[in-house]
Parts: sequence; C-alpha cells; structure tokens
Amino acid sequence: MDAVAQLNSALTGRYEVEREIGAGGMATVCLARDLRHDRRVALKVLKPELGAVLGVERFLAEIKVTANLQHPNLLPLFDSGEANGLLFYVMPYVEGESLRARLEREKQLPVDEAVRIVAAIASALDYAHRHGVIHRDLKPENILLHEGQPLVADFGIALAVSRAGGNRITQTGLSLGTPQYMSPEQATADRAIDGRTDIYSLGAVLYEMLVGDPPYTGSTSQAIIAKVLTEKPRPVRSGRPAVPAYVEASVERALEKLPADRFATAHEFAEAVTGARAIGPGSGGPASRE
Repeated sequence: MDAVAQLNSALTGRYEVEREIGAGGMATVCLARDLRHDRRVALKVLKPELGAVLGVERFLAEIKVTANLQHPNLLPLFDSGEANGLLFYVMPYVEGESLRARLEREKQLPVDEAVRIVAAIASALDYAHRHGVIHRDLKPENILLHEGQPLVADFGIALAVSRAGGNRITQTGLSLGTPQYMSPEQATADRAIDGRTDIYSLGAVLYEMLVGDPPYTGSTSQAIIAKVLTEKPRPVRSGRPAVPAYVEASVERALEKLPADRFATAHEFAEAVTGARAIGPGSGGPASRE
C-alpha cells in the first residue's frame, strides 16, 4: 500500500488525501480535502522515523502552542493527530506559490517588494516571539505568497518536534533547520536559542531576495556551516548598488554572528529595513538623517 492509500485508509471519514505535493526534512506534504468542512487543506505527515522517537501524546501536547497563534502573516494550524502510527498536522492549502518557487523563476526581487515581504514576516515573528514561540526553520520554502502577501508556514513545528523528541532527534539523522539560513548558535547548539535566531534566518532570506543567492553556499551542509561560523557574506550593494545603504546595513545587522549584535526584536528589524529606525552612523536610512 503506497503512502497516499495508507493515509486514506487511516483517515477515512476525516480527510480524503488526493496526492503528494512536496517533501521536506521533517514531513511529507499532501493535498487533501477536509470532509467535515468541504475544503482543501495541506496535510503534513511527519517522517516515520521522526514520529517513532517523538511519541504521539508528547508531540500533540507541544503542537498545541502553535495552534494558539493568530496573525495575518502566519498560516494557522487547523488540526493535528495520529493515524495508524503516523503523526500529522493540517494547515490551509494556499493557492499561490512559495517564495522559493518565485526566487527560482526570477532569481532576485524588486527591492521595494523584498523589503515589504520582510517587514510583514518580521511582524509575524515579533508576534510569535512575544508569545514564546520561535520558528527555528525559516526559509523561502516555508514562506507562501498569497494575493501578494507572505504567509509563514510551519511556525513552531521544529520547536514542537525538538521539545517532544529531545536529544533523540539526533539519532534519526534529521536536522532541525536548514544550513543556508541557520544562525551560528543554532548550527553549533552551544547556547540557548531565542527569537534572534529567527532574525538571522530572516536576514538570510532578505539577502537572497536581493542578491540572488543565500549569504553562504557550499557543496555540503558542513561546508556551509563552516562559512556561517567563520566568514562574512559579500556585501549586498557590491553586486546590487540600487539597494539603499540602510537596507544593506539592516541585512548586515541581522546576520551578525553573535545574537547580542543583532536586532533585539523582529520589530526593530522591520523598522530598520523600512527606514523608520536609524541603525548607526552612515546607515543612510531616513531616520538616521534627522
């Protein structure tokens, strides 16, 4: 029995799974119909080896935190559960595309649009951080574009998985996070993670929208992480002079190695990147010219 047939058998009467539409490090994504409400949804099934170390009750208890987040730029959690040993969670199916798909097509985005997208995401991050939830895996694949507005998906899922599974997660060989967008402290796991790790990831996403590539690239995850820990990315304006100086300064601040050197909150990042907050001498933002 293939995965779709297995799911349909396990979820009879609740969801009708149509087809697989994607797969990531932690889950397989299927397009399904919520039979009770007659609507299309994205049903995400955790990898079996991951589910095996989590345990149903612990995972479902942790994911409740995510279910209580409500923000216009956050994709809400509709449902979660267990079906024949498979752990799943359900989110709205968004008509549109991911930021990754758009970047693959266009490579770089107009500066004003990149700034607008990041400011909206920063607002969502600030809201979630104030409610004690960190994303931990922010990347273009997790940012959906719907009617021109960004929606952040899988918010807090990595946190729920790490809390539920603890150190056993490493035994599965699965990584919580993506090297190109992972903060130094998350890559080394040598200190407590707070909201500033998401600020770093959002800085990396903005860098890619402006430059066309993430701040650090390499042939292996280890090579990328080594650069994250030791190198400085190429300045944004060296390859794209049209980017305002204050936007470049905002990216550099968000990508600082030490959390203490980044913006303290995502709200501060949003203000800086839109020019409403001065970053420092020479930042060039409207607020710095007062």
